[in-house]
Amino acid sequence: MQKIYKVQTSPCALDSNIVQGENYRITILTDGLLRLEYSPDGIFEDRATQMAFFRDFPQSSYRVIPTETGIEIHTDRIHMIYNEEEFSPHGLSIQVKGNLSLYHSTWHYGDEIHDLGGTARTLDGVNGSTPLEHGIVSRFGFSVLDDSHSQVLLDDGWIEPRKKGIQDLYFFGYGHDYKQALKDFYYLCGTTPMLPRYALGNWWSRYYKYTEQTYMELMDRFRQNQLPFSVAVLDMDWHLVDIDPKYGSGWTGYTWNRDFFPNPPRFLKGLHDRGMKVTLNVHPASGVQAHEEMYLEMAKEMSVDYEHEDPVVCDPADPHFLESYFKYLHHPREEEGVDFWWIDWQQGSHSKIEGLDPLWIFNHFHYLDNGRDGKRPLTFSRYSGPGSHRYPIGFSGDAHTTWESLDFQPYFTSTASNIGYGWWSHDIGGHMMGYKDDELVARWTQYGIYSPIMRLHSTNSEFNGKEPWRFKPEAEKAMEDALRERHRMVPYLYTMNYRNYHDGLPLVLPMYYEYPEEDAAYERKNQFLFGSQLMVAPVTSKRITGINCAKVTAWLPAGTWYDIHTGLIYAGDRTIDLYRDIHSIPVLAKAGAILPFTDEIGENNVSANPSSLHLKVYGGADGCFTLYEDGSEDCSYEKGSCATTVLEYREADDVSFTIHRPEGDLSLLPEKRSFLAELNGFSKEAAEHVTVSADGKPVSVSVDYDCEKQAVLVSIPETPVTQEICIRTEKRFLSLNNNVQKRSFDFLNQAEIAFTLKEDIYALIQKEARLPVLLSALASLMLDKDLYGALLEILTADSF
Repeated sequence: MQKIYKVQTSPCALDSNIVQGENYRITILTDGLLRLEYSPDGIFEDRATQMAFFRDFPQSSYRVIPTETGIEIHTDRIHMIYNEEEFSPHGLSIQVKGNLSLYHSTWHYGDEIHDLGGTARTLDGVNGSTPLEHGIVSRFGFSVLDDSHSQVLLDDGWIEPRKKGIQDLYFFGYGHDYKQALKDFYYLCGTTPMLPRYALGNWWSRYYKYTEQTYMELMDRFRQNQLPFSVAVLDMDWHLVDIDPKYGSGWTGYTWNRDFFPNPPRFLKGLHDRGMKVTLNVHPASGVQAHEEMYLEMAKEMSVDYEHEDPVVCDPADPHFLESYFKYLHHPREEEGVDFWWIDWQQGSHSKIEGLDPLWIFNHFHYLDNGRDGKRPLTFSRYSGPGSHRYPIGFSGDAHTTWESLDFQPYFTSTASNIGYGWWSHDIGGHMMGYKDDELVARWTQYGIYSPIMRLHSTNSEFNGKEPWRFKPEAEKAMEDALRERHRMVPYLYTMNYRNYHDGLPLVLPMYYEYPEEDAAYERKNQFLFGSQLMVAPVTSKRITGINCAKVTAWLPAGTWYDIHTGLIYAGDRTIDLYRDIHSIPVLAKAGAILPFTDEIGENNVSANPSSLHLKVYGGADGCFTLYEDGSEDCSYEKGSCATTVLEYREADDVSFTIHRPEGDLSLLPEKRSFLAELNGFSKEAAEHVTVSADGKPVSVSVDYDCEKQAVLVSIPETPVTQEICIRTEKRFLSLNNNVQKRSFDFLNQAEIAFTLKEDIYALIQKEARLPVLLSALASLMLDKDLYGALLEILTADSF
């Protein structure tokens, strides 16, 4: 095969990490990761497989103790007992050391695995939840992946089946050190590559018969409404669909429908000029039929009888077909301007090669082929097993438009990180079936901007579009605000993109990665960490009648937490009911958090490193964040080409926020930048005592104050990026209290309850300063449970 299809691997383990007998081989890859092989003929596999690319871990520390019945192997994390015979429940066991569980921290070969779950191939046909495949972490301390049946990678880039009758298992025994387990999984399988920056913006997707004119008119409407999008997804109607039945259904296609798109290069250039990239949907299963414009070339290449119009069969198990598939079907479209492909494979997991999943073949080779010209590659397809994180982005399938489906997606997304799969793209808002519910779509959009990839999608029903103006004004506003916020977050998201690549930590993580010993971290399944600075508890149920708010139960770890949308400040170390109106969902930043955002959200702004930054800082604790920037779309990041800027917040005798001089390749950055520094958690007096310096010299700035968020706003004009900027104010003006009376009034004012009840409640809040007495007095009113709960949140949020 061509050179571009040969991947870099290093599959041979150090000899010093191997314990081998006549028919077994145990490789101590790390103190928590063992490779367990059994082969009846004593021949073992040292080549890379679909899952495992790199077994060249450094020297491990371990002890081997011969016993009368076999061997024992000790590392700092695990204790293995093995009788040196064919693997069996009585002959092979591994205990994870540490006080993890009284009975469940020992694995015997063949035991059912009880881990924290991984992910699933697809959500097609699922309304609500679906079972998950295995991941690599467990509260019991271990999990096992079976690599016995995956294909072997050959030196020429192709694959071949494994030898039958062997066992090839990977035992992950890291206890509750989930981060290290994931980091070593990435080393074994290969890291997640960085996404191009544009992928982190909003995607517009719909299964619909657009024309060039109607699509551009839609983009004009988005521009008019100041709604930013960075990726245009064209579903299958870009190609010929209504074809002669003798050629099949038209579901598979590679020829532009010229009635809809008379000049494809012009259409694609028009989208590029707006700063958008383009992906086209393709269902490859039906091969190439005789009506396709590239049929003759493809048929000749594959020695198909073109005179009788025999179809070119889709055979991904044939390397000749695969190379021709790219050469004739995809490269011409890419020359016209297509940026990457949506591989919509729905035809199962069987091919002509036993055990070879066509989906894996398409994912692997499409990703490699997309990077053949040196650009940062991308593909868009379903999950095809462990190791699929090497081929972002994941398409989770056709979502049902129901509350049940929305409720499952946050858990499904975060848990996928347990198998290293961090870049799921869902049909945000729902694709098919279900029902019209404006509130549902608004909440789904609000969740969507805190999912890895934000892609609105819908089916071809005339009633099922996701254009915000199709919904009631309150839902329209919520959707529009969310779409704009996603683009503001891109500098933060891009840094987390690098973190995933470099540190092995996906953007979205379950709570237990940071709090593995806290029961509550496992109980709140829909709550997740969004990068290093944020925690999200999405709303996945309807608002409660009367109070006009939805409720979500969240766990707040110890510390001080800010809702970045409402400004409400919370004392942590508790489980609490959070109530939100249609305008936001709970998104919390811990004291000391620093969020690098931008207000540059117009066209052509996603791919470029911005010339202005909106830096949000949350007082109450020290904090530091390193902003990462690079060329956005090339692969130079693999060689370390980047610029990093340290943002540092300190509370000492006074308060300081420093934007340090960037380091690295400064040619990647604009020569000058302006900044809006937003210091949250301060009284208005803090704004009056702000000073700003650049390289130690005073700078004239504009200072404002946001009463709702208790935030000092410091606007710094364009400054050379090589200068160090320091903002100071006085520590005595820190204010970690909520304006309870105003917030209570605002909540009661919008509630649809009796006026006299509103008045009685508000009179108590105004009168009684003793919180226990106030809560008791409110309880005596026999309020509705959720009315009382919403008031309780406001009144006790900042009770430290």
